[in-house]
Formats: sequence, structure tokens, C-alpha cells
Amino acid sequence: MSFRALDYPSKVFCNFRKHATLYGNIIVPVRVALPLSVVLQTYQNENLRDSTQSSGLDASSRGSGFLLNQQKGVGIIGGVSVDSTLSFVRKLVKLSSDDEESGIPFVLCSDPMLNKELLHHERSSFSRTEHLKLDHMPIVENLRRKRDLLESSGACCIAIPCHITHFWHDEVSKGCSVPVLHIGECVARELKEANLKPLEAGSPLRIGVLSTSAGIYQDKLHNEGFDVVLPDKATMEHTIDPAIEALTKKDVEGAQTLLRIALQVLLVRGVNTVILATDELRELLPQDDPLLKKCIDPMDALARSTIKYAQADEIRA
Repeated sequence: MSFRALDYPSKVFCNFRKHATLYGNIIVPVRVALPLSVVLQTYQNENLRDSTQSSGLDASSRGSGFLLNQQKGVGIIGGVSVDSTLSFVRKLVKLSSDDEESGIPFVLCSDPMLNKELLHHERSSFSRTEHLKLDHMPIVENLRRKRDLLESSGACCIAIPCHITHFWHDEVSKGCSVPVLHIGECVARELKEANLKPLEAGSPLRIGVLSTSAGIYQDKLHNEGFDVVLPDKATMEHTIDPAIEALTKKDVEGAQTLLRIALQVLLVRGVNTVILATDELRELLPQDDPLLKKCIDPMDALARSTIKYAQADEIRA
């Protein structure tokens, strides 16, 4: 199969038992065991009817859920980073595939224009004054269109592997007929089910959150009875922000050192574990780094929750 550039408004690519990986505006077929995978490259004026017409799928071949005609299919809305989105997809595939005949079918919707808008908002979030001046409604409306598209495709639930997008979770999920999973709820639920014990008798259970979007976790963790510990201003200014800046300059070793310092600062404050919820830093440390044993990748929790819901929906059907 040859590569095919997307130089026209929209196109749907369907690969049976193959996952089409999206790099920029190129669809690259990669062998992965999946019953059905669809990657949608959409634009802000896109709608589902245009997509299905361009794919050549007529009404008779689509059925009621014409992209995902299985009960356990899920929808995914891509976020700021294509790499982070694809990393989540790989987690979903790995966790749901036991053999060549199994796996969770999904529809991934990626919109380069939306990604740019989200990135602009993410960068402005470092400045509260500038962030408050921004008009969020275009992003919310764009996300709702993606949600409608995935909902109409037959998805039993929708996952959004992007932290900043969760600031508008309530607005995006309102009125949706299928659950739009919240990454903070997924992490908090797993931590609750883990039956953690305080590091010191009589002390509360403390969870550290290392993120520029920590707000999406605080309420969810508090609701489950956890104390939330965030990096102080000095730690953010002297470790996290410089670590992200070091990465932009390709200084991986420097970024790793700064991240380790930030994690140690949280750990000495008596946290049971640290939610590593900054996309740029989540996969920065090598897998054998001892500090990672004290950390949680929230995308793992989102992937596991997505699979659990899809499998439960298949049983209910």
C-alpha cells in the first residue's frame, strides 16, 4: 500500500486488521491486530456526512453504526500533540490485544487546526492574565463537532488523550448520548481501587500532581478522599518550566535531571505516588529509572478505563 497525502478537504481510511498511523498529513499503514481502525483527518468545516461520502461508503453498507458496527468500538479525539495521541493509541492497542484476532476497534479524529488552537491556549495558560482574555468557545464548538462525529460513528464511549482539552470536558460532554471519559476520574478511580496506605500512620493519603494542568485532577482526587500535593511556584519556575524549555532545545539529559529534581521535591513531601501529567515529560525518563516506580502515567489509566467500558458495553449488548 502506498502512502497517500491528504491534500483535499477530507478522507476516511479504513484498514481491516491494520492500524493507520497518522504523521502530519500522511497516513502510514502499520500492521497491528485490530478488527477495525479508522483515522479521520478532519477540518473545522468538516461534518460526518462529507466524510462518509468521500469514503465511498453508502447507506446500505454502513448500517446503524456505519464506521463502528461493533458494540465495543470507541472514539478518540486527538489533542495538542500528535505523538501523545499516537502513544495513547499504542497503549490502547497493546492493552486490548491478546492475539491477532482481538483488540478494540476505534475511530481516531485528528484536526491539525484544532491542535494549533489547543497549543496556543496551552502556552497562554502559563500566563493567567493572557489566558482569561482568550475566547474558548471556538475550541469548545470544534470539540463538540468532533464529539458528534464520533458519537454518530457508533462509538460506545469517547476518550480524549489531551490534558488541556479536559478544561472544557463538561461543555463538550453535555448532551452526548455516550460517556466522554474524564482522565482525572479514571486516575482517581484506579487510585481508590488500589487501597493505598498512608506513608505514616494517621497521615492522609497524599497524591502528587506534576502538571501545568493540575486543576483537572484536584477535584476528582479530593472527591475520592485524597490530599493533593502540587509543586510550589519555585519548583515550577526552576525545574518544570526549564525542563520543558530544555526539551525544545533538544537537551534531553538536562530535562531529565530537572524532572528528577521536581519528582524528588514532591516525594519528600510524603506523597504516595506522583501523577506525571505533563505531556512533554511523561515519557522523558528511561523505563528502568527508579523514580518511575513512584509515578503514574495518566494515559495508562485512561486507556484501561476505555477498554473496560467498551468491553462492559459489549457484554450489556
